[in-house]
Amino acid sequence: MVGLSVLAIIIGPNAAPLQSRPDTVVAAETVTVSPTPADTVRRRPKVVDVSDWYARRLAIHQYVSYATLPVFGAQYLAGVQLFDKGRDAPTWAKTTHRVGATALAGMFTVNTVTGLWNLWDSRSVPQGRILRTAHALMMLTADAGFTYAGAKLSNEAETSSVKRDLHRKIALECTGLTIGSALMMKIWNK
Repeated sequence: MVGLSVLAIIIGPNAAPLQSRPDTVVAAETVTVSPTPADTVRRRPKVVDVSDWYARRLAIHQYVSYATLPVFGAQYLAGVQLFDKGRDAPTWAKTTHRVGATALAGMFTVNTVTGLWNLWDSRSVPQGRILRTAHALMMLTADAGFTYAGAKLSNEAETSSVKRDLHRKIALECTGLTIGSALMMKIWNK
C-alpha cells in the first residue's frame, strides 16, 4: 500500500519551537499514513458498454415471452382433444394446434435470436452471467425439444399412439422447461 511518510516529532509538553531550544531532546519516528483507510479500499467498478439496441432487443424478447403463455394454453387444450380423440378430434383442435405450433416456432425463433444476441452483447457484464447462461442453455434445450416434437414426431403421432405419447411428453416437458426458465429470470434477474 502506498503511503505518505510523515515525520512525527515528540517533544515534551512545555517545549518551545526547535529553533529556539537547541538543547531539547527530540525523538523522531517515521509513520506511514494511507490516503484511504485499509478497510475502505476496493476496486473501482469496470464500465461495461452494451449496444444501444440491447434494451430494444430485451423489450422484444420479454413481450414475445409473455405472448407465448396463451399460445401454450391453446396448444394444451387442442392437444388434449387430439390426444384423446386422434383423427376424430374436432376441426378447431386440429387447426388450433397447427396454427399454434407455427406461432410458437416463430416466437421461439424471435426469442432465440434476440436472447443470444443480447447474451453476446452482455458477455463482459459479470453480474448475472451464470443466470443468463443457464437461461440460454435451458431455452436452447427447449428449442431442440420443440423442434423434434414438431418436425419429427408430429407426422408420426397421427398414426402411432406410441409416437403421439412421446410427442405429448416432449412438448409438455419443453413447455415446463420454458416456463421454469422464464420464472427463474423474472425472480432472480435483478
